[in-house]
Amino acid sequence: MEGGIEKADKTEFKECFNLTRKQPYILRLAFSAGIGGLLFGYDTGVISGALLYIRDDFKQVDRSTVLQETIVSMAVAGAIIGAGFGGWMNDRFGRRPAILVADVLFFIGAIVMAIAPIPGIIILGRIFVGLGVGMASMTAPLYISEASPAKIRGALVSTNGLLITGGQFLSYLINLAFTKAPGTWRWMLGVAGLPALIQFILMLMLPESPRWLYRKDRKEEAVNILRKLYPADEVEREVEALHLSIEAEIAEEGPVGEAGFATKIRSAFASVVVRRGLAAGILCQVAQQFVGINTVMYYSPTIVQLAGFASNSTALALSLITSGLNAAGSIVSIFFVDRVGRRRLLLISLVGIVICLGLLSGVFFGAAAHSPPVSATESRFAGNSTCPDFHPASGMKWNCVKCLKAPSDCGFCAHAGNKLLPGSCLLVNDMVKDTCKANHREWYTRGCPSNFGWLALIALAAYIISFSPGMGTVPWIINSEIYPLRFRGICGGMAAVANWVSNLIVAQTFLSLTEALGSAATFLLFCCISVLAFFLIFLIVPETKGLPFEEVEKMLERKGYKPWKSWKTAPSQVQGH
Repeated sequence: MEGGIEKADKTEFKECFNLTRKQPYILRLAFSAGIGGLLFGYDTGVISGALLYIRDDFKQVDRSTVLQETIVSMAVAGAIIGAGFGGWMNDRFGRRPAILVADVLFFIGAIVMAIAPIPGIIILGRIFVGLGVGMASMTAPLYISEASPAKIRGALVSTNGLLITGGQFLSYLINLAFTKAPGTWRWMLGVAGLPALIQFILMLMLPESPRWLYRKDRKEEAVNILRKLYPADEVEREVEALHLSIEAEIAEEGPVGEAGFATKIRSAFASVVVRRGLAAGILCQVAQQFVGINTVMYYSPTIVQLAGFASNSTALALSLITSGLNAAGSIVSIFFVDRVGRRRLLLISLVGIVICLGLLSGVFFGAAAHSPPVSATESRFAGNSTCPDFHPASGMKWNCVKCLKAPSDCGFCAHAGNKLLPGSCLLVNDMVKDTCKANHREWYTRGCPSNFGWLALIALAAYIISFSPGMGTVPWIINSEIYPLRFRGICGGMAAVANWVSNLIVAQTFLSLTEALGSAATFLLFCCISVLAFFLIFLIVPETKGLPFEEVEKMLERKGYKPWKSWKTAPSQVQGH
């Protein structure tokens, strides 16, 4: 297929509806594989809410930000391994077995987390889930793409992205549904095993990718599957097209296709096209994570609490907004990425991200500066539970922020009449927390009472709106278009690993940064990184909109290559590999 990766447009969605109505087997196939995207999205979102209640059940987790970060990030670490193993398994055994193994791993992880007696077992379950997520995230879109009719392939593959963000939204709904149930977080994490089980059963009844079968010389099986996907009068034409496509692919790979991994790596880096493509592709993937998106997706209820909303259920309900906006942004991207262009959409997205992160930083600076003071009189209402680090007799003046940063693990009990008036700084334990709430007061251990909370939510929502259509989806599109066919698998794998590793770094450090620097300075740091990403993307990432793969390669190898200059026609003079 010429022109790069297929993207869905309005005509294609209409054709998709008509064809799937006539050939419902196609929809069954796409939906069954697409559950992998749903699982990917669900796991990303569910831990953000479950973490609030895991902290309540395990005091060692509540006291250790590193332990909280480890619970979140071990799934990402597992995904890095799962993605690498999944790539090998896809080539060796096929797409269908890779999805089945991913479902088994995910199901085991969900059950282990649901029955975990200690935080260490939760972490073990997160690793299993991560292995499944890593395999499913790369295999599901590949299976759908290879088993879909060409004229509706873009629409069907686009639904995988929608299912990822839909899974995130579903996770917030389920989190909210179980806030009052006994065992809250166990249900939140354990229920993920259900869609994994459903997908496993559905995939047992579905075939292997016809393209993989044909490539492995199992041509009769591949043709039989194509007969189920296409009207009878189109089957022969599709078989011939598949034959020509695979022959061309093998010829294009040439000796590189048969070479070992180390030889492929050396051949790739010897090419100026690959070096320039990797610079752009990996930059997009790393920037996607370091502008802070997964701090929002993994920790959005915690961020809402940092903004001054103390209740777990309130934090979850408000976080539902961010997940819904993220899903909506994926839809917006489908309609604009081929009209506005990849490069321009990335840069516009980053401008919005910088503004929103700057606003978030300002909101948290303002909230800290106007934090309610600690009153010695107020602190006496809980008896001998006053924070031992607070010594008002020595003239010490504290506010809520200083109280929460006290070495002795203290919390802030707000004034009963007005939470912005002076409150009390007390030791953190269940008895003190219950006493505070029994007196119709709010109990704060993460953030402080503030009038700036709603402004933080608006900035958070605007951040998601800015991120999702541009930095959320375009890096993956850039990486599908910018590498020569013979190196596409290995380069795409390197870029995906760069994304997961960056994801791991951000997830493992966010809470520690907020503790060490404060929320305001942490968001300011992400803001500065986003400014740097804007300039690097401007200087390094070219526009690939509407270019066939061959033209992208010619653009990257030409002498005097300038990524910020648009590519109209192939110049006569090019720089060799």
